[in-house]
Amino acid sequence: MSFIINIFKPIGLLLIFQFTISNAQQKFSKNRIQKLKSETIDLVQAKHKMTQIMIDKVFSFAELGHQEYETSKYLTGILNKAGFEIEYGISGIPTAWMARWNNGEGPKIALGSDVDGIPKASQYPGVAYHKPMVEGAPGHGEGHNSGLPVIITSALVLQQQMKKNNLKGTLIIWPGIAEEQLAAKAWYVKDGYFDDVDMCIFTHVSSNMAVSWGQATGTGLISVEYTFEGVSAHAGGSPWRGKSALDAAELMNIGWNYKREHLHPLMRSHSIFTDAGDQPNVVPSKASIWYYLRDITSEGILDMYNDANNISKGAALMTDTKVTSKILGAASPRHFNKVIAETMYENIKEVGLPKWSKEDQMLAKAVQKEVNSKITTGLSTVLSELGKPRKEPKSGGSDDIGEVSWKVPTVTLRFPSNMPGLQGHHWSNSITMATPIAHKGGTAGAKVVAATVIDFLTKPSLLVKAKDYFENVQKKNDKYVQLIPDDAPPPIFLNKETQGKFRKELEKFYYDETKYDTYLEQLGVKYPTLK
Repeated sequence: MSFIINIFKPIGLLLIFQFTISNAQQKFSKNRIQKLKSETIDLVQAKHKMTQIMIDKVFSFAELGHQEYETSKYLTGILNKAGFEIEYGISGIPTAWMARWNNGEGPKIALGSDVDGIPKASQYPGVAYHKPMVEGAPGHGEGHNSGLPVIITSALVLQQQMKKNNLKGTLIIWPGIAEEQLAAKAWYVKDGYFDDVDMCIFTHVSSNMAVSWGQATGTGLISVEYTFEGVSAHAGGSPWRGKSALDAAELMNIGWNYKREHLHPLMRSHSIFTDAGDQPNVVPSKASIWYYLRDITSEGILDMYNDANNISKGAALMTDTKVTSKILGAASPRHFNKVIAETMYENIKEVGLPKWSKEDQMLAKAVQKEVNSKITTGLSTVLSELGKPRKEPKSGGSDDIGEVSWKVPTVTLRFPSNMPGLQGHHWSNSITMATPIAHKGGTAGAKVVAATVIDFLTKPSLLVKAKDYFENVQKKNDKYVQLIPDDAPPPIFLNKETQGKFRKELEKFYYDETKYDTYLEQLGVKYPTLK
C-alpha cells in the first residue's frame, strides 16, 4: 500500500496544487489577458527613466560580493517605499534580503538577479578604450548592476496591475549576493527561503534576449579554500627549523595540476593563492590556496572535491604541516523549466530587441575592435532562438541560480545590455553598463519579465504544467545534492579588505540623480567617446 501511495504522491500533490490555485484565481479570457499584457508592457516603458536611474546608480557603487551595502540599501529603499515587506540579513548575510508583497491567495513568484561587481574592472562608461574611474578598483565588468533594476521595474508595474485587476498572488524580490563567489544562494536554499515559492524568474545581462530550458550550458561547482599551517623560522639563518606552509600549498597545486591532466574535458578547475607568506626571509607558517572545482553533475563535483582533499593531505604529509579546508560557495548544475521558458519566449518575440541608435552601434563596434573580438558587427539585431537542451553537454561557467533551479521551477531571462564578442569579467564589459544600451536593454528585459508573470497570474494551468515538468521530468532521474555542509557559515568576510581600500575613492563617483539626468552627464562623458 505504501508503494502505491509513494508512486502517486507527486500526482496527488499536483492535483491539490491545481485545485488550490484554480480556486484562488479568477478566469480571464484570451483577449483580456492580451490586453493586460499590452498595458503592462506600456507601463514598463513609462518607467524607463526609473530603470535608467537604478542601472546608473548601482553601477556607480561598484561593490564586490558580500560588500554590496550601498546597493542593498538603495534598492530596498525603493521597495520599502512601494509597500514591500523586507527581511534584512537573510542567511546571516548582512547585504542579503528578501522583499515580499502579497495581494491575496495565489502563486508565490520569486523574481531575482545578481548585484555584485568584478575586481579591477573600474571603467568610465561610454568610453571605447581602457579608462579606469579609480585605478585598480572594482567595477561592473559582469553587468550585474542592471539585473535588479530590471526586476524592480517589472515588480512595481506588476504590483500596480495586480491591484487594479484583482490579480491574486505574492511577489518576492531577492538579490543574488556574491554570485561571483557562488556564495549566497546555496545558503538561501539550505535555510528554507524558497520552501514556499511556486516559481522563480531570474535575470542576467547578455548581448541578446534569450531564455532556455533543460540542462543549461556550463557547470556547477564547489568553491573551497585549503589552509596549511607550519612553523616559521629565519629563512637565511635557520631554515631547517621551519616547516613551510607555502611549500605545502605549492605541492598541493602541483599535485592538482597533475590531476588536471586526467580530468574529463567537461570538468574544469582553477585556483589562486590567498595567502603566500609575508616576506622572503621568513619561512611561511601559514599559506592558503582557493579552488573552484567544476563539473556538469553534482556527483562529478563531489568526486573532484574528494580528490582535492586527498591531495591536500598528501601535501601536508610531505611537508610535516597541518591542513584544514572550508567551503566558501557552491552551485548545482542549472536545469531550467520548459513550461516557463516556452511561455517567456512568446513574450520575448512580442517585445523584441531594442532599436539601437547609430551611437550605440558605433560604441559597440569600437570596443569589439579594441579587444580584438572575432565579432565586429556591433550589437545584436536578430533575436535569439528558444534555447533547447543540447544533444551533448558543454562545459563552461557556473551560476548559483542552479541551487534555486532544483528547489522550484526556474528560468533565467538573458536581456540585451552588453556587447557580443567580449571575454567577460573584464573592464570592457563595463563600458555599456551605464549607457543607453544598458538602459534600453533593461527596459526590454523588464517588459518580458512583467508580461510572463501576467501569464502565470492569469492562467493557473501554466503553473500546474511547470510543476509537473519540475517534479516528473527534471527530477525523474536527477536529484538535488546539497554541496555545502549544514554548519558551513557564509563567507561574509570576502572582499572586505579590497572594497574598504577603494570605497572612499569610489564614493566621489556615486551617481547623484537629483543633479544629473544620466550618469554619463555627471561624468562628463560624450557618448560615445572613441579613439
